[in-house]
Amino acid sequence: MYPKNTWYVACTPDEIDGKPLGRQICGEKIVFYRGAGGKVAAVEDFCPHRGAPLSLGFVRDGNLVCGYHGLEMGCDGKVVSMPGQRTRGFPCIGSYAVEERHGFIWVWPGDQALADPAQIPYLEWAESPEWAYGGGLYHINCEYRLMIDNLMDLTHETYVHASSIGQKEIDEAPVTTRVNGEEVITSRYMENIMAPPFWRAALRGNGLADDVPVDRWQVCRFTPPSHVMIEVGVAHAGNGGYDAAPQYKASSIVVDFITPETETSHWYFWGMARNFKPEDKELTATIREGQGKIFNEDREMLELQQANLLRHPERKLLALNIDAGGMQSRRVLEQWMVKENTPEQPA
Repeated sequence: MYPKNTWYVACTPDEIDGKPLGRQICGEKIVFYRGAGGKVAAVEDFCPHRGAPLSLGFVRDGNLVCGYHGLEMGCDGKVVSMPGQRTRGFPCIGSYAVEERHGFIWVWPGDQALADPAQIPYLEWAESPEWAYGGGLYHINCEYRLMIDNLMDLTHETYVHASSIGQKEIDEAPVTTRVNGEEVITSRYMENIMAPPFWRAALRGNGLADDVPVDRWQVCRFTPPSHVMIEVGVAHAGNGGYDAAPQYKASSIVVDFITPETETSHWYFWGMARNFKPEDKELTATIREGQGKIFNEDREMLELQQANLLRHPERKLLALNIDAGGMQSRRVLEQWMVKENTPEQPA
């Protein structure tokens, strides 16, 4: 159901500050920690001695020490030592390709020999001082493709997020979907409307009037395996909308990294990056708080949707024009899965 030979966001650096982190990704139980020189490492979360989770241990001199009997593991999955025991011949455990980049820790849960760090996407907003970012992490009990569906069709905002970013004009504006290679893009533009509460606050945060008509846009971009970046914003009406000069608008990128845990659960790394007033930490915190509440509303809906689908696996769901972004994204993923599961033919 999910490709493994690709990079996923595994965690954020603060999650492994001072101690190991155990996390299941694409069905793999993995422990993340900082090895020698502070370099991030990832190995199977399984002690070869008695099967204890290595994530319950600690790091000493760059090695991962099991918290049960003190066995020490190297970053390559080989046993280094164990108090009072000879460790020659101890079995190795699995290790994983892992990279720290753009403020995230990325893991390749599949064939380590295929892992190419150059395939990790470049994130300008994470590297440029002209941008500010605030985000968080939710564990969500639904399969990861349901979250992709959710993010590629923002019609639900009118109903799920009625008190923050929803408004009736979302339903009324036409949606266009196109595929550019493996990227799926869904766009919606609304002209000469009043901004909903979240965007009125964003306008004020950028020093702009919040009680005048605006042009609003939503451009959702899916790239496999499960990354969705959404360009969102409002501009004072009549100034070019999406293309308006910075002094007329408040715009951001909604950041969504969706990492499968199991067939029916995933890790959701959410956030918002903005390129106005990046130095304003209070504004960053306020936006982050607002986004967190919005995404929590999605979590409740998606988990109950998953429960319903598990209860009624025989029911066929409707596919409407507003679902085109999610359906096209699923087709890209299906192509990935076919490619990953097809053995290479000898030359």
